[in-house]
Amino acid sequence: MAGGVAAAVPAALFVALAGTALHRHDLVLGGMDIPWGAAAALLLLGSVQLWLGAAFRSLVPTAVCGALCYSLTGWWSTLETGKRLVIGDAAGNIWVFGIAGITMLMLAWCRRYRQPPG
Repeated sequence: MAGGVAAAVPAALFVALAGTALHRHDLVLGGMDIPWGAAAALLLLGSVQLWLGAAFRSLVPTAVCGALCYSLTGWWSTLETGKRLVIGDAAGNIWVFGIAGITMLMLAWCRRYRQPPG
């Protein structure tokens, strides 16, 4: 389990940084902004959490990755004006609150990878 947590921490740092950089990308279709970057960032988070759950056969690394990623992006969204990395627009809200949703989904999915007791 310690190895899973040790892998989850740098994975969460990577996902938080890459997802925060990626979430601001929009595609304009018919005058509407489609936040594809936020969706791609959540896909990145889900894939890393799925890998952690499958590789370590435990829910703990998946939960640690999600909690740390959520904490970092939450902190980056509360910085003072001019230093804030995640703003409260549609893309920012999809990214920040989507982290919690994707983490819950991946925890439910990764339950199947747990080692049976015994």
